[in-house]
Amino acid sequence: MTEAQASPAERILVVDDEHYIRDVLADLLISEGYAVHTAENGQAAFEELCRNPYDLVITDIKMPVMGGMELLGKIREHNIKVMTVMMTAHGTIETALDSMKKGAYDYILKPWKVDEMLLVVQRALEKGRLERENIQLKEALGHYRISEAMSSTLSLEAILKMIVDFAKRELEADGVSLLLCDSEDGTLHPEIVDADAARADAAVLVEVLDYAAILEELRNGSRVLVSRKGIERFVKNGSAAASSLTSMVSVPLAVQGKINGMLNVFSFTEGMEFHEGQRKALYILASRAAHAIENAKLHQSLKQAFHQTIEGLAYAIEAKDPYTLGHSRRVTEYSEKIARQMGLPEEEVEKITRAAILHDIGKIGLRIESLNKKGSLTEEEWDVFRSHPRKGRTILEPIRFLRELIPVVYHHHERYDGKGYPEGKKGEEIPLAARILAVADSYDAMTSTRAYREALSKEEAIRELEANAGTQFDPAVVRAFLEVLERERSGAHP
Repeated sequence: MTEAQASPAERILVVDDEHYIRDVLADLLISEGYAVHTAENGQAAFEELCRNPYDLVITDIKMPVMGGMELLGKIREHNIKVMTVMMTAHGTIETALDSMKKGAYDYILKPWKVDEMLLVVQRALEKGRLERENIQLKEALGHYRISEAMSSTLSLEAILKMIVDFAKRELEADGVSLLLCDSEDGTLHPEIVDADAARADAAVLVEVLDYAAILEELRNGSRVLVSRKGIERFVKNGSAAASSLTSMVSVPLAVQGKINGMLNVFSFTEGMEFHEGQRKALYILASRAAHAIENAKLHQSLKQAFHQTIEGLAYAIEAKDPYTLGHSRRVTEYSEKIARQMGLPEEEVEKITRAAILHDIGKIGLRIESLNKKGSLTEEEWDVFRSHPRKGRTILEPIRFLRELIPVVYHHHERYDGKGYPEGKKGEEIPLAARILAVADSYDAMTSTRAYREALSKEEAIRELEANAGTQFDPAVVRAFLEVLERERSGAHP
């Protein structure tokens, strides 16, 4: 079988109230290899177009029941994708222009010549092919872009919003809802319901629709693409509130055959009904989205385990040294506020807070009781104390997902003037996160009671920070922290 034989014949619908003209034109087009169907008026043609797809409609303008111009309006109103050529025995420039404005591709006068008709048909079908290819390219590009966007983030919230925004825009929907199944009992929970307030009834999408019934249909492998009449079986208790819905499409969010949720789009616009091509496009989007959602949920689970690990290590530090009870959490809070005040990216803020909660992890390896005595430490005891950043690095190095925190934990006792430890780094040689941590750590240490001294007041601690800005501390970090404290003192919001 040749490629030409394997390709399906292009479908043409001939519409004319004169039987003779219909048959002559149909025979001509069939002889050229086209698949041809005929209709005696616009109403019959419209019903046929609603049942079956066509590439081209050739229609007379003046016909009983429904004329060609009215048929053209119906095609446009119902968004039927088909090229249209108008025929008439009484043509005028005004009629031709009017038909073009309403979406006709071309206009031909009766009696037509065979060569002229075939040329118009060929050009119309070629234009239709180019438009379909263009649509397909746009759809492919759109799906590529959304796929790239979803793969570029592991934020579940961001991925869900991308999916809903894309579905609403591409299908020109009035409302979209995305629901996920509970991993334990399988019940559905709305994650996002986005309804155009001017046209869509959000209450219908949230309270009236029976999503469990839709899910059951999807699990049975059925397609959910319904118009106003078909929506009735997916409405709770036969509520009349859904009568404003004109069309609905629902597709599953499934991974390896398991449905984990659903994506639904809705139209409340009269005459706007979704079609099978849109359902298929939405299905492809949902398939890709389902994998992105699963990856994000897995990341979320790992992130939770990560935070639990950090919390456990923080508890271990506090169990070792009762004087640090709450210290790591306060330092974490101060560090986060400083980082945000300095306008650091969210990723950097998260890294700083993780490092802050673990900054004293190295003390687990020290004999803390000898370091919490009253009076001054001996030189030997100071050496032991100064070893805790190195011990912290040693503890964290074997834990792969904590390694990015090591520079912060290791260098948080460096001084801006280079007189700190463990390496005597200075200025911007010290990681910014470690410079932030140094200020937060020192402030909390100064305002906390220890065995060897009473706590300083906040005002005294602030004066110490100001006095040591540029020597012990990064001046920019001190300035940011003082702005945080002043804002909190005055009760102002960031």
